Amino acid sequence: MINKAWDIILQEEMQKDYFRNLGTFVKHEYANKTIFPSYSHIFDALRYTDYDHVKVVILGQDPYHGAGEAHGLSFSVQEGVRRPPSLNNIFKELNNDLGIVRTKNDLSDWAKQGILLLNSIMTVERDKPLSHKDKGWEIFTDMIIKKLNEREKPVIFVLWGSYARSKKVYITNPQHYIIESVHPSPLSASRGFFGSKPFSKINNFLREHQLGEIDWKEQK
Repeated sequence: MINKAWDIILQEEMQKDYFRNLGTFVKHEYANKTIFPSYSHIFDALRYTDYDHVKVVILGQDPYHGAGEAHGLSFSVQEGVRRPPSLNNIFKELNNDLGIVRTKNDLSDWAKQGILLLNSIMTVERDKPLSHKDKGWEIFTDMIIKKLNEREKPVIFVLWGSYARSKKVYITNPQHYIIESVHPSPLSASRGFFGSKPFSKINNFLREHQLGEIDWKEQK
């Protein structure tokens, strides 16, 4: 389905009844409503960052629900689209933490370096946040977290906000590293996201484990 190692890792999961039912639901929704991201981009997080290449997971809840925003990567928006407030705050903290200024809102360059930008719910109806909640996506993406937890090579899990932090129950192996704070949303960012320095923490851990640091600057 994805033409990556993920196909093998998730093969059994994709044969389960709930996933088949989810597929039927999603196809019906795309045929009858405006759904984001576009159908061909639903699994882009897995396409950009294969199982063995994952260094970091940044977990979101569901895709942006505005026209032209979502493209299959959590917190990322396509170029030419107005920067959402949460992403703006992420970039503010990046600048505060490492002095890096990004103008590019498409985070696919991060994904290509080993950052799995995973939304727990992978599709959404236009202007209806959480409209595809409890349809099966959470079971599937929880399994992705569980499969990464099984890896011997360390993974950094970045959990922003109470929803993402609820997934800690699936991260049980001590070689992995969890970075958590409140969500970068304007409603909560000033209560602990700003000043949390997640980007330097990530690179410090990667450097200590000789896994190759992330270049957070936008790539030409």
